[in-house]
Amino acid sequence: MPALDRSLIQDLPLFAGLQPDDLDVILKTARSARYPREATIFEQEADAHSFHLLLNGHVRVVRTTPSGDQVITRYINEGELFGIAPAIGRKSYPASAVAAVDCVVLTWPTHLWADFAARFPAFADNASRTVGARLQETQARVVEMATQQVEQRVAQALLRLTEQAGRPTEDGVEIDFPITRQDIAEMTGTTLHTVSRLLSSWEEAGFVKSGRQKVTIVDQEGLRQIAENRRQK
Repeated sequence: MPALDRSLIQDLPLFAGLQPDDLDVILKTARSARYPREATIFEQEADAHSFHLLLNGHVRVVRTTPSGDQVITRYINEGELFGIAPAIGRKSYPASAVAAVDCVVLTWPTHLWADFAARFPAFADNASRTVGARLQETQARVVEMATQQVEQRVAQALLRLTEQAGRPTEDGVEIDFPITRQDIAEMTGTTLHTVSRLLSSWEEAGFVKSGRQKVTIVDQEGLRQIAENRRQK
């Protein structure tokens, strides 16, 4: 297989501060793979034999509860690490990763994580910031679930997705990957019926447009008022 070109990763925040030769060393041990939409990249509780970097696409991270319910914990965007079990002291994946669209992924054997962290301090620092940011995001989600009304949580989730993966269109900012109402329900700890009711109401009010697996935020300020419980009833 031909060597991967360092231009694939040199501009990513994860590799900021690394020298060109360092990038070549890191890429030499990587393999690239393509995953079609809805393909499972790894499964919850499987042995964490690899860690991954998303080069292109979007990945849905899904955790299944003991009762069989599914919760979407986050979406991985281009340039982000995922499946980094060794960074949190695990030997298995805490959740499953599923391609939300066709994806291109770089993969390294898990045993190289400690080697990279020791040899490339900038990589270790950048990866630690990634883990810290996700921990803060998780804590924020817990607070949302405990303190916010369901309409606030759904509005907050849509705004967060547009910030992470929004694409400007004539109508507003579209979430740039297929997302169903069931996906939104699983992200926000509510039911499909509730999400459908809220989206229909917000569409009538001119806040959003929704279609088959597409959501566009038409009025971000209006939706933000709902998320922050500032909307006049």
